[in-house]
Amino acid sequence: MGTATDTNERSPLESASDSPGGLHWAALIAGNVALALGPWSVRLADSGPVAAGFWRLALAFPLIWLIARRSGQPIFGVPRRIAWLVALGALAFAFDLASWHIGIERTRLGNATLFGNAGSIVLLFWGLAAARVMPARAEWAAIGLALGGSAILLGRSAEISAGTVVGDLFCIAAGLLYAVYLLCLKDARKGLGSWGLLARVCLVAAPVLLAVALLRGEPVWPQSWGPLIVLALVSQIMGQGLLVFALRAFAPVVIGLALLTQPALAAIYGYVAFGEALGALDILGMAMLGAALAVARARTG
Repeated sequence: MGTATDTNERSPLESASDSPGGLHWAALIAGNVALALGPWSVRLADSGPVAAGFWRLALAFPLIWLIARRSGQPIFGVPRRIAWLVALGALAFAFDLASWHIGIERTRLGNATLFGNAGSIVLLFWGLAAARVMPARAEWAAIGLALGGSAILLGRSAEISAGTVVGDLFCIAAGLLYAVYLLCLKDARKGLGSWGLLARVCLVAAPVLLAVALLRGEPVWPQSWGPLIVLALVSQIMGQGLLVFALRAFAPVVIGLALLTQPALAAIYGYVAFGEALGALDILGMAMLGAALAVARARTG
């Protein structure tokens, strides 16, 4: 392996396709801001946890389909390789949502957010291995800052106990499945528009989630639609829509760095919504994650 300073080799932070611009960066960050709100809506929903995942996709699908259609993005009739990639990614996403939503019900929200982003670590090191180029010093600094900031927030927010261990394991499994989902969609995104891609994901994943919810004997039909509508609009349409739009422009390393900001966002939401205290270490962890993204932004131009 060479180093990122070699003139004929690409930095691990650079994508092999589009060069990210300001719009891609805004989409990547805003998508993570929206996704970090998901656990609150799942907790507030009065359907079962897996059923909430089904409604997240089912309620979002009509609007996603309409946007894809009006944008001229294909949903059907795509190349077979892309269809299989999307199907694999959609199945991973279905089981990611099922596992994460079950975990949210069985552990603390802080743990769910932290462990649910375990896939970001996978994306970081997958990206390094796939690039076959050792990062430069500035890139190592970005990775170190992100991991260090996340470790601080993990130590401050996570509360491990016998009562939460099952939920924590579900959330870790969800994070790993989410990494599979993003890696599949990153390749599929090259031949399919972001909204057409999301529409296919909903078509494959929603029936799987409904089947799992019914097999678990969960209540499927809610009494209150508000939390589920918020979950569909904010997490699926805004969060996933922006993230999938940004996927093509970024290397997996940068996507992993961005996903690591979600624990920081969850801490900020806790402060704003519930008055949870932010200590000096919390602020330091957030600052380190912000600095990591700033370095990544500078390295990717």
